[in-house]
Amino acid sequence: MVEHILVAFNFQCLFCLPVSSDTDEIPGIGQYEDFHTIDWQRDIARDRMRHRYIVKRKQNSLFDLVKGAHDAWSGWVCVLLVGLATGVVAGVIDIGASWMSDLKHGICPQAFWFNREQCCWSNNESTVSLDLGNCSQWLTWSEVLGQSREGAGAYIIAYLMYIAWALLFASLAAALVRMFAPYACGSGIPEIKTILSGFIIRGYLGKWTLIIKSVGIMLSVSAGLSLGKEGPMVHIACCIGNILSYLFPKYGRNEAKKREILSAAAAAGVSVAFGAPIGGVLFSLEEVSYYFPLKTLWRSFFCALVAAFVLRSINPFGNEHSVLFYVEYNNPWIFFELVPFVGLGIIGGVIAAIFIRANLYWCKYRKTSKLGQYPVTEVLVVTAVTAVLAYPNPYTRMSTSELIYLLFRKCGVTNLDDLCDYNRNFTDVKSAIDLASAGPKVYRAMWLLVLALIFKLVMTIFTFGIKVPCGLFIPSLCLGAIVGRIVGIGMEQLAFNYPTIWMFGGECSTGKDCITPGLYAMVGAAAVLGGVTRMTVSLVVVMFELTGGVRYIVPLMAAAMASKWVGDALGSHGVYDAHINLNGYPFLDSKEEFAHTSLAADVMQPKRNETLSVLTQDSMTVEDVEVLMKETEHNGFPVIVSRESQYLVGFVLRRDLNLALVQARRTLEGLRPNSLVLFVNSNVQQQPQPDSPPPLSLKNILDMAPITITDQTPMETVVDMFRKLGLRQTLVTHNGRLLGVITKKDVLRYVKQMDNEDPNSVLFN
Repeated sequence: MVEHILVAFNFQCLFCLPVSSDTDEIPGIGQYEDFHTIDWQRDIARDRMRHRYIVKRKQNSLFDLVKGAHDAWSGWVCVLLVGLATGVVAGVIDIGASWMSDLKHGICPQAFWFNREQCCWSNNESTVSLDLGNCSQWLTWSEVLGQSREGAGAYIIAYLMYIAWALLFASLAAALVRMFAPYACGSGIPEIKTILSGFIIRGYLGKWTLIIKSVGIMLSVSAGLSLGKEGPMVHIACCIGNILSYLFPKYGRNEAKKREILSAAAAAGVSVAFGAPIGGVLFSLEEVSYYFPLKTLWRSFFCALVAAFVLRSINPFGNEHSVLFYVEYNNPWIFFELVPFVGLGIIGGVIAAIFIRANLYWCKYRKTSKLGQYPVTEVLVVTAVTAVLAYPNPYTRMSTSELIYLLFRKCGVTNLDDLCDYNRNFTDVKSAIDLASAGPKVYRAMWLLVLALIFKLVMTIFTFGIKVPCGLFIPSLCLGAIVGRIVGIGMEQLAFNYPTIWMFGGECSTGKDCITPGLYAMVGAAAVLGGVTRMTVSLVVVMFELTGGVRYIVPLMAAAMASKWVGDALGSHGVYDAHINLNGYPFLDSKEEFAHTSLAADVMQPKRNETLSVLTQDSMTVEDVEVLMKETEHNGFPVIVSRESQYLVGFVLRRDLNLALVQARRTLEGLRPNSLVLFVNSNVQQQPQPDSPPPLSLKNILDMAPITITDQTPMETVVDMFRKLGLRQTLVTHNGRLLGVITKKDVLRYVKQMDNEDPNSVLFN
């Protein structure tokens, strides 16, 4: 069987090349229908043959030489353009979301396009005023309406304006998605994973989806909903990659090659979302990509680098970094702190498991109830509830990115937030920060953070999946950062009250600040995000790039692994894989093992007592072929020698057969319903009978080397072949005679059945 696979590798699809004159006559050959799976080996073989053809013709003329050079560097040029475009779009989204988020609170009358921070910068007031957002240039809505900044009347006006702006932004986002681009809703990462595994969803990466997703994510983030823009950045980057790939036919006309560009685009998406180009490459490799050769790794690295450079040049946050919550820590961590770090990992895994189960339950309810028929109403209700409950708590009123920055940040001289209300007396601005007892405002802030944690968790469960663009990275980071900061403050007070106990190893006995609560917030954030998405390596690198501290890699690794183990113990899938299963996408996860003992004969279609729809090599007429296509819905047909012998000749795709028949009717004179259809060179073709219509030769669309297995092949091997070779179908034979076909859908349904799940939940081909 291995020998057969190698033969198939060498000869697969020599029939469907875009360079031969035969197939140029049939436009559309080698393309796929919507909601179908691609044949990786077929497309890769087509590209190899196209490349050989170009190399062979290089010597012919200068034009062919230039064409060969263009073909060689077109991949690099394509990812360069993707990186440039992704960086620019990300910068626009960051600036727009920041401005609209502040619009809920007030306006800068002298320059309405400034957000609160930029408005205060232009006034050159003290850092304290800027920290509180209380500069004279920025007017709250109560001041705009002629009231004072403080007082009950000002609070009520600010509350109502907050709710009104939130509802306006959310209704705009939902209306745009519903009217122009239904695919622009949600995170997009489950669908991107499915598309990169070889599934076709027409329009999902189109120009309208790109425009509406970009505008919609600014609106939905500004509405104050419990969601983030980082996940949708991956979808937006892949839309850019898909659109730009059509400038290069090498990628635009070959679905397998196009996925190399999409993998690089996914890396650029995470790169601009977190300012983490290396983390973006690892995210693409670990989480979303199905086929990731070394060449794609290099291009992904280059694409992520370009995107990060462009975003850094735009400087959307004005802090010389690509994210709002970039922080730097200097304190070393104590060995005993690994215990609370692992504890945070366990808590993160538990929170993630609760979130995934609850969110899946709600999404299933939405799909099966009348609620799914009113998507805009659901968005408005969720937004209204979020705005009404979020405003009274200052930690839920602010944007989630600002809250994460607040939780990550170290307490210094100028920090006037309640979280930094320690009993310290600073005599010198540059003096070292000592351990100190927490003031009453710290404990008040901790209670508010506990309420914020519960609120964010509940609202994220109901928000993820509504019909607006919404990501999950930022809410997950926020939940973990809240838990981490609370644990960090607890550890800090333990070190202050008992500095000499053994667990601190003498590090805290000098009274210096040996515990960093912000570091605990960062570790907690990584733990919850790791539990929700099941990321490990890429997550640690992203968090490391956020902080710029190599010394904190071990705490992050410990928390990420603990979170993954706990998450796997409490639920088998991360949130993206769970949503892939919920939507019924045909995704074969390469991380899972097939542990069932069964044979190919148990899974193949049709079963032994049913008839198999086949074509014969030289005895069927055009009418017979058309009748077969009308009576069946199969995506392809095996071609055999004759009904009696059942020996396999090859395989032909339904789409290619349909296109060939349409083309033949238009170009072949004398073609009649009783014309013979020939898939091989035949005596009928060489010696036609007098008075008989001319035969139709379709040899050029026949796959002469389809991958085949025997009926006794273990299903474990079959599943591995589908995963590693990217097969669309394989033919089952016994002693060379055709018995049946196994498609990717058959494999997925069988796996579901063996796992005691509903096999009919796999919806697509």
